[in-house]
Order: sequence, then structure tokens, then C-alpha cells
Amino acid sequence: MEIEISDDATELGKAAARLAAQVIRQSIGKKGYASLVLATGTSQFETLNYLIQEKIEWSRIIAFHLDEYIGLPEASAASFRKYIKERFLEKVTPLKEIHLINGQANPWKECERLGDLLKKRPVDLALVGIGENGHLGFNDPPADFETSEPFIVVRLDERCRQQQLDEGWFKSFEEVPDRAITMSVWQILQSEKIICSVPESRKAKAVKDCFENSISCWHPASILQSHQQCYCFLDKSSAALLRRPGFKVHERF
Repeated sequence: MEIEISDDATELGKAAARLAAQVIRQSIGKKGYASLVLATGTSQFETLNYLIQEKIEWSRIIAFHLDEYIGLPEASAASFRKYIKERFLEKVTPLKEIHLINGQANPWKECERLGDLLKKRPVDLALVGIGENGHLGFNDPPADFETSEPFIVVRLDERCRQQQLDEGWFKSFEEVPDRAITMSVWQILQSEKIICSVPESRKAKAVKDCFENSISCWHPASILQSHQQCYCFLDKSSAALLRRPGFKVHERF
């Protein structure tokens, strides 16, 4: 795992997008297409904003998305399907394939459908973030590190749900769904490369817990330490609590 620290969220997004575009172009060059996993949420705003500006043959991209609430209509402002369509799909030329999670379908059948698709399309690059509780995707602590099912149904903890409210996606805590479909931790780690974007000071404690402690299901994103080609992009605020010694850190000051 490598860590790069930028001045702010904008520079973080530029750096993450630049590397993502390089990985995507390399994959297209090797096999004619690239398989991509897209995350959502505020952590991805700048990364996606700059990624759509890169010169990429989008018609050669197969995309999956990381997680979605169960039972939430796509028309909801908090829908991740809506997020991906508005912030990504509508701003690039049509992709080769796009496989979004339907949170209104039978969740177990939806996990099976997506898992079958994913098994035939190994992931070249996963774009992810880290939650305030250290979650990876919607794998809240204690995360299941054992299952090899590609997509799973999970129950969201209160801290995760509070983060969604605080970020402005919902009007009240009661509106935040307590279940979701998410790509499993095991499946995320099967990605050839992972780019993790984590801006803002409210993520600083989670970054410290996940990157300075040993790997633990109580700090789900700590599992990224075990991935040989994981690149984490932080800004000064999210990296504020990190001790620099012992890390392979590239600072962009």
C-alpha cells in the first residue's frame, strides 16, 4: 500500500484521477477493455470530477458499482444509482457495459445476479473510499473478512447511518436505510489495483485507525494494508493524525 498526501481535496482528486486514468488505459491496451468498480459519496466528488476529464475510451469500459441501499428508490437524492448516473455516466460517452445495483430488487437475487456477472469480468481497478467508522464499501465493523461471495447483504450501524445524515443525503436519521447491498471485502481485494480517495478532517481518525493499527475487522479498511497495489490518496486534513515514519508516503506539498 502506498499513501500520497495532497494539499486539499481538489489536488487529491486530480492525483487519484490521473493514476486511475493511467491504469484504465494500460488495461485497455493489454486486453482491449477495462473493468472498473465505482464508489460514491462525498469522498469521490473530486476524483470522479477529474476522471471524466481524462482521455479514456469509455466505450471500452465495463463498470460495476460498489454499494447501494436496500429499498431506496432511484429517484431519491441519496440513491447511489442516481449519483453514478448524474456524476459519471451522463458526462462520458456510453460505456461498453454498466452494472448498477438495484436496491429495490430482491436483495439476495440481486447479489447473485451481480456476482455471476463479476465472476466473468475480473476487476482491473476499484475506486473506493473509507467511512468515518472505517468501513470499506458498506462493510461496517465488524466486517466479514471471510465470505467469498462477491456481493452481500449487510446491516448498517448507527455511526454509518449518522454519517449519511450529516453529509446531507437524508433529512432525518429515520430516513436512512439500515440495510444495503455491498461488494464484499474479499471481492474488493480481488481487484488488480485499488485507488482509495479519503479527503476531509472527519476521516482523520478512521485513517489513523486503519493505516497505523494491525489489520482488524473492527477497522475494515485496514485490510487495504494487505493489497500489493493499493494507492491511498489523502489530503492534509485526513492525514493529520498519521505518524509519517513507517509509511511509504509521497507528499504533494
